[in-house]
Amino acid sequence: MSFCSYCSARKGKRPCPALGGSICSSCCGQHRLSRITCPPDCLYLDSGGDYQEKRLGEQLMTRRREFYRELEEIGGLKGVALFTLIEVATYRYFAGRRDGQDAEVVAALQTLRRTLSPLHVLSSPMPVFAEYLKKEYDEYRKEHPEEIADGSEAPTVLDRAMTFIAEFSGTDFQSRRFLNGLTGYVKTYHPTLAEQLRTRHEEGRIIFPGTSLPPTISGPHVHGPDCGHRH
Repeated sequence: MSFCSYCSARKGKRPCPALGGSICSSCCGQHRLSRITCPPDCLYLDSGGDYQEKRLGEQLMTRRREFYRELEEIGGLKGVALFTLIEVATYRYFAGRRDGQDAEVVAALQTLRRTLSPLHVLSSPMPVFAEYLKKEYDEYRKEHPEEIADGSEAPTVLDRAMTFIAEFSGTDFQSRRFLNGLTGYVKTYHPTLAEQLRTRHEEGRIIFPGTSLPPTISGPHVHGPDCGHRH
């Protein structure tokens, strides 16, 4: 009998190309795309991918509500605008991609933090997503210099943002829990915004954090990509 390559407890009934062996249906359903980096052509991916994203989106919604309150306390509306831009840029860049990982997002925030430091010296090429995020940030700063955290304000916000993403992502090296949660959150609660971001991504146009929809979730107002305010 072949045991599950993930839990090693139950019988593996499905081939798992990501793990190079068989996997039980329970682990496949619970961990696909979050703790297991599934290839796009996996036979079992489409049947459960939307459910997994929605489930993680619900979890992220709860945590980010408190996180945005914290951001406003430590960075004001400029700090809120910075993380809003990060969420929007991340969703746009990774939309439709199943090979992205949360580590890429954290690395991009680390790079952005370094480039905003007056002591920064560019020693090597930026990772691709880091370069994309820096471009988005620079474009926003150019258009709205008084509305987003600058080099003196951004490091504290970016440090807290990296912690937030890492905590949600978990300890798995190839985790994409944050990316799937962000995708599920936007698709589930703000489908019109998801379509706007997808369309503008295809057209190659910059979309700023203020270009978004009113919240559709009951409860206290939360600043974010679903917020109608221009920060």
